[in-house]
Amino acid sequence: MLKKQPATRYGAPLYANVKQMILDRIHSGEWPPEHRVPSENELVAGWGVSKMTANRALRELANEGELVRIRGVGSFVAARKGHSTLFEVRNIADEIVERGHIHSASIVRLAREKTSCAVADALDLQAGATVFHSVIVHRENGIPVQLEDRFVNPAAAPDYLAQDFTALTPNAYLSAIAPLSGSEHVVEAAMPSAQERKLLDILRTEPCLAIRRRTWSGRSVVSLVHLVYPGNRYRLESRTGATPDKV
Repeated sequence: MLKKQPATRYGAPLYANVKQMILDRIHSGEWPPEHRVPSENELVAGWGVSKMTANRALRELANEGELVRIRGVGSFVAARKGHSTLFEVRNIADEIVERGHIHSASIVRLAREKTSCAVADALDLQAGATVFHSVIVHRENGIPVQLEDRFVNPAAAPDYLAQDFTALTPNAYLSAIAPLSGSEHVVEAAMPSAQERKLLDILRTEPCLAIRRRTWSGRSVVSLVHLVYPGNRYRLESRTGATPDKV
């Protein structure tokens, strides 16, 4: 039960005071990671603020990565952001398990298709050639953290459609049968499409990180994949060259 309390920081907008009071509880450990934060209505009733003020406070904290908002469920204190290495092609399931968390995946699409001109060009195929197409949502402790939209060259992985990608990721499978010899990455910030918002269970205003990646095995292009990460749940990291020893 929230104790009703006024905003106490002189000169700050009311929503900023609400944000700070929530942050105070998070940083003190009173509200640990994955703790459910009071809803807009509960903040209105408990702290005597308007619904608009409560909404803005929760929305900004989610955009800043302090909270995770799940439609129809509520807002939760964010765990430390997961991360992926930027220019290293790694298996997201391995990254999640290394953090001591649980990886799960759901298949949205797994089909044989006629390729578009753009995809054919990326895979070094003729326009209209057959490709394999998979769309998979990867989750960390039940929360969507990556949408994987992948096109695969059938010559490189003829049995791709027969795999159970809830048990084995496409990355792990392709790495085993077509060992990586090269990759190309394009990274950008992007606002999610309606389908991406639905699959990642995020709000329209939540920005995402997007990676377009092509991979080769020998002289053959194996796959073209578009990865979308909710910006408030994941980060990308990269380090190159020598680093100083820790003092």
